[in-house]
Amino acid sequence: MIRLEQILTPGRSLVNVPGGSKKRVLEQIASLIHKDLPDIGQQALFEALIAREKLGSTGFGNGIAIPHCRLANCHEPVSALLHLESPVDFDAIDGAPVDLIFVLLVPQAATDAHLELLRQIASMLDRRETRDQLRSARDSEALYQVVVNAQVSA
Repeated sequence: MIRLEQILTPGRSLVNVPGGSKKRVLEQIASLIHKDLPDIGQQALFEALIAREKLGSTGFGNGIAIPHCRLANCHEPVSALLHLESPVDFDAIDGAPVDLIFVLLVPQAATDAHLELLRQIASMLDRRETRDQLRSARDSEALYQVVVNAQVSA
C-alpha cells in the first residue's frame, strides 16, 4: 500500500502560502509541482485542477480542501500540502473558508490504490488534532513531519 509520506516531500509542503482566491491557489499548486517535477506541465495541471473543481468543489469542510485530478503525464501519485497565510473561499461543503490544501495527482489510469490515498488524506485531515498540528507547523519540514507522524499513529 502506498503511504502519504511516499508521495509528499518537504519541498512540496509549504507554510504561509499567500491565498487570494481559489484560482490563485490552484495556479500556485501547478507552479510548485511543475518546478519539482518538470515532466508535469504547469498549464495542463492547472487546467485539470480547474476542470475537477467545476465538477464539484473539493472543499472538504473544517478549513480543508483536497484538490485532486488524473493527469496523462503523471506516472505515479504525487502530493503537495499548503497551509495558506489567510483562508480563501473554496466553495466548501460547510461554507467555511479553506487554509489547508492537500493536493493529490494520480495517473490517468487511476486504480483502487489511488482511491485509498484519497481516503488516507481525508481520514488524516478528519482528526482535529492533526489539523491543529498542521496549522501550527512553522516550516516545510515541520508540516511534512506532521503528515509522517499522523500516518504512524493511524
